[in-house]
Amino acid sequence: EAARRTGKVLIVHEDNKFGGVGAEVSAIIAEEMLYELDAPIMRLCGPDVPAMPINPPGEKHFMLNKEKVKEAMRHLALY
Repeated sequence: EAARRTGKVLIVHEDNKFGGVGAEVSAIIAEEMLYELDAPIMRLCGPDVPAMPINPPGEKHFMLNKEKVKEAMRHLALY
């Protein structure tokens, strides 16, 4: 319903981009309402690595945060 109102979709999750749950959600949205969207479906995800790093600098790079989400939202809003 939100996608119909805004015409845009941003899927945010910490899994891998390829093969993650966001890819499946994106496919369902595309099947149901692709031509109603004003922009491509955008996914903000963790990097495609086998496992999350356990050191603080690696975790900081891997994990999503408010700044990454805000930047993705701005990018999508300008589309």
